[in-house]
Amino acid sequence: MIARRAGIAASLGLALGLGACTSFYEIPIETPIRPKLDVSAFRRVLVVGFIAGGTDDVDANLETVRLLRSQLRAKSRLAVIEADPLPLEKIAAEHADAPGGAPAPDDAPAADAVKPLRTPKDLEPYEHIFADAAYWKKLGEEYQEPLIVTGTILFTPQQRSGMVERTQQVQDAFGRSRVVPIRTYMERKGFVLSPKFVFIDGRTGATLYSETFREEILYNAQQNTPALSSYFELMDRLVPSFLSTLSTQRIKGTRVLLK
Repeated sequence: MIARRAGIAASLGLALGLGACTSFYEIPIETPIRPKLDVSAFRRVLVVGFIAGGTDDVDANLETVRLLRSQLRAKSRLAVIEADPLPLEKIAAEHADAPGGAPAPDDAPAADAVKPLRTPKDLEPYEHIFADAAYWKKLGEEYQEPLIVTGTILFTPQQRSGMVERTQQVQDAFGRSRVVPIRTYMERKGFVLSPKFVFIDGRTGATLYSETFREEILYNAQQNTPALSSYFELMDRLVPSFLSTLSTQRIKGTRVLLK
């Protein structure tokens, strides 16, 4: 009984103490996130190009190379090498079963038979190029053995229809407003961005790390949004994860203190 009374008294004291706290302070804090890949051995980085496809409205290879180079110049200690993006699907076709190279799959296309790439399955015959250590080592020697960034990019349009939940403001019989969720049938269209980033050691040609992402965005069917705008909006979601592979990133936030 005595212990119970003591507990009640302590609770009341804490409540009174909190009630007396009239000042709240927000303190900005930063939380460091360690990189996924140790790049301390490299001084330079070469974003060489991507096997890209999905839609002809956006040159995903060129735009991705430009964007990643820009982000690396601003947020990485590595010197960014400027060079023309490589047409990797053509290079992969030319290097199929080349002497000393990685073996190509049976369905690898000929160099003069490269077709538009629309689906993940279309990319598969070209992905053997990432295992061709001899090719990447030779390329690395041309650029003083940098960290090489490459991979695949699919930026594809999509359409979807179905029930969508949204909120609507309504008034009751007394004129009071409130927000309620409602479900409506809606036609929507948008894009899916599916990149695979591959990091290669320019000294040996070996793959160091790879990571795959998927982001999508949908709009009302009547909304006319340029494909390039959607591409950049989706890449904005992915760039922090890409950068966290190479360098320490800091997440900013706040902490509330009572006084």
